[in-house]
Amino acid sequence: MEFSVLGPVRVTSAGREIPVPGRKQRTMLAALLLAGGRPLSDDRLTSVMWGGRAPATVGAQLCTYASRLRTRLGPAAELRRMGSSYRLGVIDGFVDAAEFDRLARAGHEALRAGRPEVAAPLLRSALGLWRGPALDGATQQLRDAEVPQLDEARTSALESRIEAELALGEHRGLVPELTGLVARYPLRERLRAQWMTALYRCERQAEALAAYQEGRRILVEELGVDPGPALTATHHAVLQGRLGLNAV
Repeated sequence: MEFSVLGPVRVTSAGREIPVPGRKQRTMLAALLLAGGRPLSDDRLTSVMWGGRAPATVGAQLCTYASRLRTRLGPAAELRRMGSSYRLGVIDGFVDAAEFDRLARAGHEALRAGRPEVAAPLLRSALGLWRGPALDGATQQLRDAEVPQLDEARTSALESRIEAELALGEHRGLVPELTGLVARYPLRERLRAQWMTALYRCERQAEALAAYQEGRRILVEELGVDPGPALTATHHAVLQGRLGLNAV
């Protein structure tokens, strides 16, 4: 059985979708999956399912949703009541968020160890698990609580994947992707430094310097800060011609 939260909240078995109808029921399932086997209190579940408008019968409704989930998931997962909490243990299944975390962590570690050839495919596999905006179909309360950290983990994995590919000499293919990413995330200094590196290695030094000036202007105008050490160091490296293939 496969449990998906990195996109629409879905459950599939042998390629067939198991319906989880209703936003509240999908939210309960997604919140428990993201807890990674840790108990979630009634208060936490109530918050992400109803926000500040919980019904007077909230305890009974939580019990009903849990019962329906047990029926739908069968022996692949164990949903237990523990005091004033619920805990979901996946016995025989695949959780995309947990697999993303495993692959991304291994990719980051390989990159730190100076093994970009190992890091790049791990990070590509991790990013390939995403199928759209996370937690699609869950309540806005759960999305507000969980999506920012999920998106940050995804962007961090993306930056590390690009860093690994730059180290492997794939700068020419990265320029178009980085151009779009910097436009989408203009305040991400690591992405801008990677864009500058790729441009420089494609013999586009003037554009790399222009990318720095644009970034500096945005940071000053929007945040009132100067570029950080990494972006500044990349700028100096461009000026001094020190961004050869061995530098990332």
